[in-house]
Amino acid sequence: MKENKHPGRVKSALLNWLGVPISLTTGTFWQEWYGTSSSGKIVTADKAIQLSAVWACVRLLSESVSTLPMKVYKREADGSRSLATDHPAYKLLCRKPNSEMTPSRFMLMIVASLALRGNAFVEKLYIGQKLVSLNPLLPQNMVVKRLDNGQLQYTYTENTAQREIRPNRLMHIRGFGLDGVCGMMPMRVGRDVIGAAMAVDEAAAKVFENGLQSSGFLSSKTDLNDAQRTRLRQYLQTFVGSKNAGKLMVLENDMTYQNVTMNPEAAQMLESRAFSVEEVCRWFRVPPFMVGHVDKQSSWASSVEGMNLIFLTNTLRPLLVNVEQEIARCLLDGDDDYFAEFSVEGLLRADSAGRAAYYTTALQNGWMSRNDVRRLENMPPIAGGDIYTVQLNLTPLEDLKENSLAAKALIVRQVHDAVFPDIPFEQSPLQQAA
Repeated sequence: MKENKHPGRVKSALLNWLGVPISLTTGTFWQEWYGTSSSGKIVTADKAIQLSAVWACVRLLSESVSTLPMKVYKREADGSRSLATDHPAYKLLCRKPNSEMTPSRFMLMIVASLALRGNAFVEKLYIGQKLVSLNPLLPQNMVVKRLDNGQLQYTYTENTAQREIRPNRLMHIRGFGLDGVCGMMPMRVGRDVIGAAMAVDEAAAKVFENGLQSSGFLSSKTDLNDAQRTRLRQYLQTFVGSKNAGKLMVLENDMTYQNVTMNPEAAQMLESRAFSVEEVCRWFRVPPFMVGHVDKQSSWASSVEGMNLIFLTNTLRPLLVNVEQEIARCLLDGDDDYFAEFSVEGLLRADSAGRAAYYTTALQNGWMSRNDVRRLENMPPIAGGDIYTVQLNLTPLEDLKENSLAAKALIVRQVHDAVFPDIPFEQSPLQQAA
């Protein structure tokens, strides 16, 4: 998505493929324009999304992030945080980004753009000095150019009309990249991997379109006439269907039956399709089992909880941190007192047992109160629910010693009061024991 200055580039014939300026004078024009892979398949985002593995990976990433609650917080002087409901960005990010989208749909489009095209653009609309709307833009219609003065220039094409958007009116979220200006486009960098998967899928479809699929055939030592063939077909119909399973077939006229099994080429094609799924998942850094590919289950995470933790740590966390920091930079004006954060505990909503264990640990160790838990569960606070408690058996040993001595002294005092009520405790024979 970045325009570089190269000798021989015809600026008047500058074309744009997924946001990348293409020159007509270079020898790789058609390859770059069409995204042709080594397999001969044209790889674009619209074509790649037709692959089930790409579709599943993009949906998994975008829907997982879009379902996580995200809030805008303010740092307090004592180190705690509070919801910044009075900040203009809070209403847009947490309630209504624009007149047409919910926060979930807004974030889904952001993450899908990052996954397919490596960049996401959001235009900020103001009324006066007040931020009133966040409108996501199509990254394939955006061209980013580094000017001579070091500033970035954003040119957006909409309905054949171009307009320039100032950088301070735009939130640009970059995916993985090497120049710091734009994220690299997965459909372009990985076109050989995705193109190979598209070619294997097409080859498999052609097998069913043009290939002969039969479970077996009958062979005869002599030729059959039309009447015999018709009678034989009618006879074979009595053995077709589940209700006729197990019937004994009698073959006449020196006929023999030969079974047809899957040929090695078809079996190898199935293996290639399975490998293509793994390659696509590797490209999106998604565990294959999470998109329904369970032929080779990984053994280094032996539970569903462990696998989800791997997905959260290695796949989602870099994406979440990237979005959070861009929000802080572009929407919160870099103010250190405010920050946006996804609540990854939202991933536990589908697991009541895991959610209960998480809350139990938080309550028993005193870093959450009952009302904190109730707020996460969208329940009203209760009286006395703001008290933080810990388990008694987690008391430090030195505290146990002090408590034991205090308890002993209290028992001695109670015995003295019962036995020597008229003698001051300081003169009690039990004073030494105390």
